[in-house]
Amino acid sequence: MKEVEIRTEYIALGQFLKLADCISTGGQAKFFLQEAVVHINGEADNRRGRKLYAGDRVEVEGCGVFVVVAGK
Repeated sequence: MKEVEIRTEYIALGQFLKLADCISTGGQAKFFLQEAVVHINGEADNRRGRKLYAGDRVEVEGCGVFVVVAGK
């Protein structure tokens, strides 16, 4: 499981995918989420605007398992 650090209260799923190196640009998020299965805390969700907070566990098909951690 990889940690992805955020320095804000939350991060949108689309931005998270770029930060986690699952996609190379934010513009790819919409298309990526139409094709890939994403589970957030065990529930399927493909809304790129979904807010992720520190402690959330994100499983991305073909990319890996991540946990959101708060930065300093």
